[in-house]
Amino acid sequence: MNIQSAINKELFIPRDERMLVAVEVRRRKRKRMSSLLPGAKGDYTTFICVSVTNTRPHQLLITKVKRFGGSSSFTRRSQWTVEQLRQVNGINPNKDSPEFDLVFDNAVDQWVASSSAEKCIFVQILYHACQTYWEGKAGSLGKAGKLGKVGRKGKPSQHAHEELGAGPSDSSPGPASKTLRARRKSHVPPRKAEFINCQSKLTGDACTMNLVIYRCKAFLNRMKNMMVTNQRSSGRGQPGQRATGSTVGNVVQRVNVSLGERGDRLTRAEDKTVELMHKAHQFADTAHKLALKYSK
Repeated sequence: MNIQSAINKELFIPRDERMLVAVEVRRRKRKRMSSLLPGAKGDYTTFICVSVTNTRPHQLLITKVKRFGGSSSFTRRSQWTVEQLRQVNGINPNKDSPEFDLVFDNAVDQWVASSSAEKCIFVQILYHACQTYWEGKAGSLGKAGKLGKVGRKGKPSQHAHEELGAGPSDSSPGPASKTLRARRKSHVPPRKAEFINCQSKLTGDACTMNLVIYRCKAFLNRMKNMMVTNQRSSGRGQPGQRATGSTVGNVVQRVNVSLGERGDRLTRAEDKTVELMHKAHQFADTAHKLALKYSK
């Protein structure tokens, strides 16, 4: 069982939540040790997780999770709703980088992910989860607005009936109309978080292949780190094993570079596709205008 599955099983499934993504991070600027649990040492690992509740209405949550040294369990430290998320800063919009910032209503966190691929996966999944959540919110607000219009249409006939039957003293709006107005005022459109300095391939529509490439790069990076750790722990007295580990590490590095080049080519192809689609829409609009002009 990998770390993400372990976090999901231990912290989120018991709370009827489903974890979408988790990224291992460290702070670009360390906080004071007083923020840790009493008696805890500074040896710990931090994860930023994105989860969604299974019950309706669905809530999108961002949770900070820690695992302290010498412990196999995870600890939930802080949690925010997506409405509290104000900004996601990708730091560098021109190339893959592990740095990113999360700005909430009451906190600003500056993080460095374990790798650039891990950060790109996190930002991409968070962006599309936010889009899905906000679209669902807009749909529910639209239904509430339609119900309000129906209530307003039915109100005059009701008042007319009251005036005919009970006289002018009953023409003032009743508690039901006040409740309806208060309910409509309570439906405030949510403030969407802005994603700045993020690469277009992370926030675009045609990004399924990018996600696959980033997952492969993250897997290869983890394999490389594991091999480096095993090589260090094996000691210096085994030159054959060191040579084998070095050879495998070179293969992993070449595959990683190849995936990066393929991702760059895919990005250029996506940009070209978007440009061609834009030109096709312009051509279709021009053809439609000409058809309307000469049909008269």
